[in-house]
Amino acid sequence: MNQRQKEEYLREYAALKSEGKPFFPYAVAKDAVMACIVMAVIITMSLVLGAELGSKANPTSTTYVPRPEWYFFFLFELLRIIRTPSIVPLATIGIPTLCMILLFLLPFYDRGPERRPERRPIATFTGIAVICVMAYLTYSGAHTGAPTAIEMPTPTAVKEAGGKLLSEYEEGRLVVAQSGCLACHKLGENGNAGPGPELTHIASRIPRQAIARTLVNPTAPMPSFKNLPAKKFEAIVNFLSQLK
Repeated sequence: MNQRQKEEYLREYAALKSEGKPFFPYAVAKDAVMACIVMAVIITMSLVLGAELGSKANPTSTTYVPRPEWYFFFLFELLRIIRTPSIVPLATIGIPTLCMILLFLLPFYDRGPERRPERRPIATFTGIAVICVMAYLTYSGAHTGAPTAIEMPTPTAVKEAGGKLLSEYEEGRLVVAQSGCLACHKLGENGNAGPGPELTHIASRIPRQAIARTLVNPTAPMPSFKNLPAKKFEAIVNFLSQLK
């Protein structure tokens, strides 16, 4: 902006200011009325629709699936997508913190007088891009599967066999997901890569009998599953023995 444009802008600003109304009480009154409307809508919705409350926390449960509040779904989804341990802190703490600092410092490094979006293409594009990314991650985080679910394709041989074998496989998939195996083992893209070995193709390395023996007499720190109900134990063995 050259000197002539700056002078025209100041003259236009002064003319508009002289025709305007003082901030108090006009703008304050409008903000107060709008704040009351928003509060009334929130109170009405809470009374009519109720609050979304889950069941009480049970410290003895191993199948509880924690979920963040909706406004943290974008970080929840980002953490689910980024699985490399070395960059998890950067993605979940470093980048959001940096973006928040840049937002706080916006009045100091963006000193341009223009306010129209079409005249600020960089700022407009950046704002739209951030909103779109956060909206997409929030939607994905709200509709993602449970952290204790095993999302991996069913082996072709099991699909073709169908019937009892397929039902046993699906039952075993559910039991394995709910038994805490993903805390130490990786299955496809699910779970953690350690301290236990990856189980994606465990049946290609270990026969069914060895899998069952390992579940009964495992190597520390893996817990023993010998006290698991017989039906659930058999379901785990059936599922793992099909992972080839």
